Amino acid sequence: MRRTLCIRSSGAARNCASAVAVAFLLALVLTARISPVVAKEAAPLADDPVTERRLMNLSEELRCLVCQNETLASSRADLAEDLRREIRAQIKSGATDEQVRDYLVARYGDFVLYRPPMKARTILLWSGPALFILLGVVLLLRAVRRRRLSLVDDPDDGLLEDINADVTGRGGRA
Repeated sequence: MRRTLCIRSSGAARNCASAVAVAFLLALVLTARISPVVAKEAAPLADDPVTERRLMNLSEELRCLVCQNETLASSRADLAEDLRREIRAQIKSGATDEQVRDYLVARYGDFVLYRPPMKARTILLWSGPALFILLGVVLLLRAVRRRRLSLVDDPDDGLLEDINADVTGRGGRA
């Protein structure tokens, strides 16, 4: 005999439905308690729209140090928010865009710039992709040349003699 959770009768069906609803609510409450969602407030805009525009222009030129492939303006990392707050404070204190950039480069190095300048220290960064493409082309040409030379030295390896021998039935190479 098979047992069921809820017995199928009119009164029992209502009790079963309320038991399922209570179980669902309990699971919902426990799940919400285990993984609370923390919402952040939107970062306040500067009182001055000119300051905010300068901040956004500077943020587009700077790299998020956490995300590394995003600009500071598009990043939602906590460090990016801190850096934007720092830039906003420097702009309000009267620093020029160049002074803000110099401050961040002095603190974090050229890496903080989304487009680092061409210097002796960054030459590999700028020439690296071209060097890898050149290396790939050289290796490809070398492999093609080796393959072509191996075909010229021994084009059929006696394969045609073996095929002729099999077709004519006279035997082939030993």
